[in-house]
Amino acid sequence: MPPPPQSSRDPTAREVWLPAKRRLLGRLADFLIDHDLEILPFTLGIAYDCVTGGNPQLGQKILERTEKGLPLTIKWLEDVCGATTSNDSAQAIATIIEQLDASMGDVARTMTGARSAACHYTAALQDHVDAMRRFERADAPAADLARLTLTMLERTRQIEQELARSERRAAQLQAELDETRRQSEQDPLTGLPNRRAFDALFERELRDARAAGEPLCVAFCDVDNIRRINDAHGHPTGDRVLKLVAQTLSRISDSRCHVARHGGEEFALVFRGLALPQAWAQLDAARAEIADRRLINRITELPLGRVTLSGGIADALAHGTRASALKAADDALQLAKQGGCNCIVIAGDEPPEPRRKAA
Repeated sequence: MPPPPQSSRDPTAREVWLPAKRRLLGRLADFLIDHDLEILPFTLGIAYDCVTGGNPQLGQKILERTEKGLPLTIKWLEDVCGATTSNDSAQAIATIIEQLDASMGDVARTMTGARSAACHYTAALQDHVDAMRRFERADAPAADLARLTLTMLERTRQIEQELARSERRAAQLQAELDETRRQSEQDPLTGLPNRRAFDALFERELRDARAAGEPLCVAFCDVDNIRRINDAHGHPTGDRVLKLVAQTLSRISDSRCHVARHGGEEFALVFRGLALPQAWAQLDAARAEIADRRLINRITELPLGRVTLSGGIADALAHGTRASALKAADDALQLAKQGGCNCIVIAGDEPPEPRRKAA
């Protein structure tokens, strides 16, 4: 029978880093449990910065707060950290997840191979027992061998059951790891993919579009004057505006158009299979829909004023690199801002007239 499949990774290297990663994960878990924090990509980043000493200032503020007997809350942490963790922390957590994912894959394959081997061994032993039982007058040595074989058969069945339980547990852990990865690539406020997920998606779409000879456009959008709304009506109302923009942009999203929250009040979009004028028309329609809305503060019943969106869009394949395509879209966004906001500018076009400035 074939041996269980082996991992392509160096087992010596795995023995070195895996215990260290497990200890680190244990410390992260202790931090979250001690402070009664939910397991979220944001709180994982906070825990990572604190237990590794990556953010001494944050660690000192947390110490001062806990010494006063005050609890750590996500709202307080967002105010202290600006609602985002450092790119280094997020990348480190993503690396740990990827390494654990590879390790779980090795464990699952080993469990499957071992259980398959045990199953074949059990079947072979059962055949031998059945053959021995066909002898009605077996001599004493044969009878002893039969009893020994029966004992071995029972033990291999127990091993097979234990391996099946371990395999189910490995599958459960893999599912939990997949959910953690999904959360690490999702913006918690809007539910859209975050910047990390967008960067990976855009790189993949750019490669595939070039191979297929299909058009590809990339765009950046920015909510105009969001700080005015935050200052006048509070951050919860500003968050509601961001959710509205996310929902509006999501309505033009499909398998060929992807929307992500790039950070703060900025959103990023990728249009696959649409030429630049068609992609611009879709994005401009979303902009117009947002500008036509009249929003009010649910608590004070006061109007928010006109909420508008500015954007820049570029033909991704017209630029030599991924970075240059993103810069072209961002430069076009800045032209839209300079031109008075509430418009979508195509990279390379002249800036719009200031008369289009939002009311």
